[in-house]
Amino acid sequence: MNESQPPSTRIHLSQVRVLYGDTDAAAVVYNANYLRYFEQGRTEFMRELVCSYHEIEAQGLILPVSECYIRFKAPARYDDLLIIETRLSEIKKVSCTFSYRILRQDADQDRPRLLARGTTTHAAVNPEGKLSRLPEAIRTKMAKLL
Repeated sequence: MNESQPPSTRIHLSQVRVLYGDTDAAAVVYNANYLRYFEQGRTEFMRELVCSYHEIEAQGLILPVSECYIRFKAPARYDDLLIIETRLSEIKKVSCTFSYRILRQDADQDRPRLLARGTTTHAAVNPEGKLSRLPEAIRTKMAKLL
């Protein structure tokens, strides 16, 4: 996380190394794997800044993806060390949205290269699959990050 930024622009940083199995026949990361990278970033964001998903599930809720978007800018390849930037971009009574940027620091560049950006929206649902309000304590912690 970038602690020097104000809470309204808090960005959590995590890293992932591309596995050979993440690539396709064209030797680039298969598109659906970016959603896994988003999940890794989101999971660590929540664990460090709000609470773990395990704690949310203990309260009788799950947060499935209800919408996702990815814009690809450049390919990632086997063994690349990727930077996952994650931030909370919206919180509502029964949903939340996260924004992501996947970057790679190339040796010949001063700044990391943007490979993909996107969002995921998550609906809070109970075990029966019905929309439920996010617990107030969780919403309060999340709202402070906006």
